[in-house]
Amino acid sequence: MTQERIQRILARAGIASRRKAEELIREGRVTVNGQPAGIGDKADAAKDAIKVDGKRVQPHEGPHRYLLLNKPRGVMSTASDPQERQTVMDFVPPALRKALVPVGRLDFDSEGLILLTDDGDFAQHVAHPRYGGTKTYEVKVKGEPSEAELDRLREGIVLDGERTAPARIARRARGPQRRRGSDDDEGHNTWWVVELTQGRTRQIREMFLRVGHPVQKLRRVAIGPLRDPHLPVGAVRELSEREVETLRRITARPKKKKDPQQQASRQAAPERKSAPAKKKKPLSVKRAAQGEPPKKAKSSPAKRSPAKKGVRPGRGRRP
Repeated sequence: MTQERIQRILARAGIASRRKAEELIREGRVTVNGQPAGIGDKADAAKDAIKVDGKRVQPHEGPHRYLLLNKPRGVMSTASDPQERQTVMDFVPPALRKALVPVGRLDFDSEGLILLTDDGDFAQHVAHPRYGGTKTYEVKVKGEPSEAELDRLREGIVLDGERTAPARIARRARGPQRRRGSDDDEGHNTWWVVELTQGRTRQIREMFLRVGHPVQKLRRVAIGPLRDPHLPVGAVRELSEREVETLRRITARPKKKKDPQQQASRQAAPERKSAPAKKKKPLSVKRAAQGEPPKKAKSSPAKRSPAKKGVRPGRGRRP
């Protein structure tokens, strides 16, 4: 095998996503042949001894595994927790847990869909915003934001000194009426559908808090085109081959970023109007300008009235 970056080797082995692998390297938990690894270092997984926390990394063998979990509230979206809180791994059968890592994060107080896999490259493409993957959420907030407030949130907010990517926000369509006390019993709260291409930590909660409408409930209902409204909370299932290939296809290549300066210049530039076509001058005006007398218009021959049936032209009856 050829040499690869350490974080890619760890991702391929199912140790962690590339982003998480970089954190492990920075923390000094990764060694190569007994020496601490650095960001950008390369190694050969077949020849070099790559270890994480003193345990050697074994190259992945066999087919990868892709799971979908409907995470409950109060559960950590990590493989382990130092405070010994419940994690997403507790909902996976022990026989399927080997080398699994959660794809991205979902807040402790949020519920909804989250992927788990031992395919590090797949996890990197689905989770990283540069590949254009979207996440869709249903959000219950206190009160009803105005359209002006929603427009502010759609444009993005400054979070930790960096502006978030634009978001799509629309009112959630009301479902069939249910018993009192269900989600459709809104009272003084309203439900919204929020679609993000870049999910920052507690971003949606912070967004609505900025406009005075704190989030009461939040759940992720879609990862790209992947949905499963019939998957019970706390249940897990394997993805079909078609679902995996669809997610691979839509996150195959990094999306090109739009240059905000170019967009601003295009919006500021006035629209070019085409010059009106010049009207042609009549021929008589041209002749007058050249000193020539205008030509007399030819008289058109008088039209004969159609002959009546049975009467020859020019031979009418005598009076």
